[in-house]
Amino acid sequence: MSSKTFEGNYFEDFKMGQILRHATPRTITTGDVSLYSALYGMRFALQSSDEFARNVGYAGNGGLESAPVDDLLAFHVVFGKTVPDISINAVANLGYADCRFLLPVYPGDTLRAVSTVIGLKENSNGKTGNVYVRTEGVNQLGEPVLEYVRWVMINKRTPNPAESAPEAVLPDLPEAVRLEDLTIPEGLSYVTYESSLAGSDYMWEDYAVGEKISHVDGMTIEAADHMLATRLYQNTAKVHFNLHAMKEGRLGERIVYGGHVISLARALSFNGLSNAQTVLAINAGRHVNPCIAGDTVYAWSEVLDKAEVPGRDDLGALRVRLVALKDKTPEGFPYKTPEGKYDPAVLLDLDIWLLLPRRMA
Repeated sequence: MSSKTFEGNYFEDFKMGQILRHATPRTITTGDVSLYSALYGMRFALQSSDEFARNVGYAGNGGLESAPVDDLLAFHVVFGKTVPDISINAVANLGYADCRFLLPVYPGDTLRAVSTVIGLKENSNGKTGNVYVRTEGVNQLGEPVLEYVRWVMINKRTPNPAESAPEAVLPDLPEAVRLEDLTIPEGLSYVTYESSLAGSDYMWEDYAVGEKISHVDGMTIEAADHMLATRLYQNTAKVHFNLHAMKEGRLGERIVYGGHVISLARALSFNGLSNAQTVLAINAGRHVNPCIAGDTVYAWSEVLDKAEVPGRDDLGALRVRLVALKDKTPEGFPYKTPEGKYDPAVLLDLDIWLLLPRRMA
């Protein structure tokens, strides 16, 4: 008896250099943008106001002069395309690196994704292995809009003794995206930037390396929120949806998609980083602990680096560690113990480049 269904790839199915072209192309609409805003309460002016976006040089899809969609909405849509082929049988999504946002995405753009296997490592338990992929998201014109590396722990179809594992192949990944590899959106100009509309007078110059910012606010995750969000991205991982299957897991509950936590932390960061309108890159990221419905998410940031953009005096780049916590306020900035272990409250450790306006002379 044959079956026309696809159960997804297991660790043994991945090969070095393998190219995976993912279904299904997805056209992003203004409805998606509204739903994303409703889920996270995003308040950054660039993604909230067509007029604000026009005034700083965004042209929109087909010259319609609309606001770009949130950078992370584009990321999640591309990520969701990859799940059926890469992580449907995953134990956990382990980390991100070398993620660059290359072109703005607008309502009406259609995104699709292709991934290449760049690393494989079977784990010592003989039951799982780590798969490294580089994914590229492109628009309807075939233009790359973003690319990133992620690695995932995936179940094996047939467990076997560790001594029979093939030699591991691990990719060489940068600690951070180089400044010269960051992409400034074409036409963007902050010469006439209106900070009063953005919600803060704190510009690039006002942040110091080593400074820590408590984002104060918290948001409790409801089951309906994270399930709706994951469906929005067409992410089919059963760990997020199937309570019947997850009741026997270690948490006895559906696990919140890690990207949902990323977007919550980014939204919370508005209070303290209101002028950080654009995410240029994700240098590295790790989901430290799982999150479930009922957890309340808080966030804090630390400025790791800052850099002038060559040839520009209207904007600058800020490298930030964004940390998300569950059920623990950000006072005291919980992170790691003196022994180097994460505080149990840490959900997310994300290293990102942000773009901010500079104070004009």
